[in-house]
Amino acid sequence: MKKRYIIYTVLALGLAYLIYYRINANKKLEGKGGGAPSGQGKGGKDGKPSPAVTVDGVIVKLSQFDNDLEITGAIEANESVILKSEVSGLVTGIYFKEGSNVSKGSVLVKVNDRDIQAQLQDALTKQRLSSTNENRAKQLLAKGAISQEEYDTALADLKSFQSQTNLIRAQLAKTTIRAPFSGKVGLRSISAGTYLTPATVIANLVNTNPVKITFSIPEKYAGQIKIGSEISFTTDGSDKKNTGKVYAIEPGINTATRTLQLRALAPNADNTLLPGSFAKIKLALNTLQNAILIPNEAVIPVLKGKIVYIQKDGKAQEVKVEAGTRTDENIVITSGLKAGDTVLTTGSMALKKDAPVKVNLVKQ
Repeated sequence: MKKRYIIYTVLALGLAYLIYYRINANKKLEGKGGGAPSGQGKGGKDGKPSPAVTVDGVIVKLSQFDNDLEITGAIEANESVILKSEVSGLVTGIYFKEGSNVSKGSVLVKVNDRDIQAQLQDALTKQRLSSTNENRAKQLLAKGAISQEEYDTALADLKSFQSQTNLIRAQLAKTTIRAPFSGKVGLRSISAGTYLTPATVIANLVNTNPVKITFSIPEKYAGQIKIGSEISFTTDGSDKKNTGKVYAIEPGINTATRTLQLRALAPNADNTLLPGSFAKIKLALNTLQNAILIPNEAVIPVLKGKIVYIQKDGKAQEVKVEAGTRTDENIVITSGLKAGDTVLTTGSMALKKDAPVKVNLVKQ
């Protein structure tokens, strides 16, 4: 029993010695390291400086920047109409080919007009008889054989029959459907023998040279666009760059969208621009001289604005900037940077102020 107590005592003394030794060893290391944590120097492990972070960067240069507004719009026909008949009747003739070009005033469709022709002949006969009576009454009036009242009655009858004849001729003209303007006729929806009514659609007629481009711009750019401003645009169906000019501007701002609607004309001699297509429009606003452009990825949004990192004396420095127009690749910096600054474009989210960096310069 006594032997067991002796063993426990020896083990306790040994453990106490180890603890005492470890505490003294730590104090000596802390004294050598100047108060840094165990095994940690000021610059990193074992007292060595932290290695430089390798990042990409660009040197700020002054350049010309064309401030373009990129928006979408719709292509519309210069003129467009759905052809219909003003009168009802059977179609007796179709004088156009689907998809063909027609000239203004050319006959497209003829509707049966036999009953109207008969009415016209009857009206003409009555008009001729009335004209004879009026002429006879005029001669009798000159001789004093009839009163002025009797002559006025004959003259009124003549004018009434003339009006009836003109009315029937107007009805007759409606049985011939003509092109209201030059353009291309679309697919027809009638055949010879079809009974037309004013609600029946015959075909579409469009004029697509030039075409109209309708689009809207944000309210803040309204003062920069004027009649005659040039636009360039492409469509999904082609990479061809087309140009046009603004010819009409809506007189007021749309209160729901806070946008201003505009319309431009663009030549379309080869008819490659189809009404209804979407247009990707680039509208030139102004040109900035000596502008500072940097890659979008270099700008870091923060709570109170935007910052970028630049390299100065081998270290990363945080700079607050103000930005302007943004494109797909670059952004205009209006304040905070100057020509010759080296802006860091990669690793910016992991950088800290005064962190050592090694910059690989890339071309813009």
